[in-house]
Amino acid sequence: MEPVRALRLIAFQLERAGAQTYRVRAFRRAAEVVAALPPGELAERVRRGTLGALPGIGAVTATVIEQAAAGGQPDYLSTLIEQAQPSVPSALRSALRGDCHTHSDWSDGGSPPREMAEAARDLGHEWIALTDHSPRLTVANGLSAQRLADQLDLVDTINAELAPFRVLMGIEVDILDDGSLDQRPDLLDRLDVVVASVHSKLRMPAGPMTARMLAAVRNPHVDVLGHCTGRLITGRGRPESEFDAAAVFEACREHGVAVELNCRPERQDPPDPLLALAVELGCVFAIDTDAHAPGQLDWLGGGCVRAEEFGIGADRVLNALSADELAAR
Repeated sequence: MEPVRALRLIAFQLERAGAQTYRVRAFRRAAEVVAALPPGELAERVRRGTLGALPGIGAVTATVIEQAAAGGQPDYLSTLIEQAQPSVPSALRSALRGDCHTHSDWSDGGSPPREMAEAARDLGHEWIALTDHSPRLTVANGLSAQRLADQLDLVDTINAELAPFRVLMGIEVDILDDGSLDQRPDLLDRLDVVVASVHSKLRMPAGPMTARMLAAVRNPHVDVLGHCTGRLITGRGRPESEFDAAAVFEACREHGVAVELNCRPERQDPPDPLLALAVELGCVFAIDTDAHAPGQLDWLGGGCVRAEEFGIGADRVLNALSADELAAR
């Protein structure tokens, strides 16, 4: 096994399992260091036992590199694969072609857009939407108008290199206090997928929050209403935002905006009662990983299991569309 691939596969498995970020970064950093070595240097360092002299290479990553360079699967990777939770078979998962909500290191993700795209392709996706954050979310390094324009150019390059796999250009745009969107309309016009989410003032009273969300859902640029309650159910947690869910979901149905079924383990948003309500009201859905790292792209299956429990079929899920069909909505 090629050492860079072995290191990245370990990082993928750690991300998939929700491991601590510092462990993942150790392997991704080691992969970057090895990939940057001049031809022949890796083999020479393995022969001399000097891998540890490289920055970012410790005892564990050195052993992984040595075992991979010798032609075997590293023990560390084998253990992770043995311990991994098996994917739950799902007819809905088999019908899905992509993921509408992913992040890269251009905002608060951990990997470059191309690496995210390659991981999605290797999982069997036909496409992903790259939806980095908008400028107001400075804590997540949100994209200014210029950086978003630059990312559009990068996505064109990636698509030329990875075809027929396709990266759809998108954004996770903040819903501002008055319901307007945190990006220039002319740039939103150029995007394939716009996920609109509330990230600030999550404890706003129900009346103003409902008006805020309704304004966003009625905006013709919006395709998906992201993690609608903003809740977090692990760690210290965070309560659900309060709003008139029936009114918001009815507006989603009327304007063709998908309700996101967020697959992140700490979110699982919307909660079961609201998911049942959205189903009853006839909404369409986007089953999204909200992945911030390549391994998290494999969380899609958990969301599909939830969707099937509520009777959501592929005919009501945006991810079941082809890239061209989704971009043309």
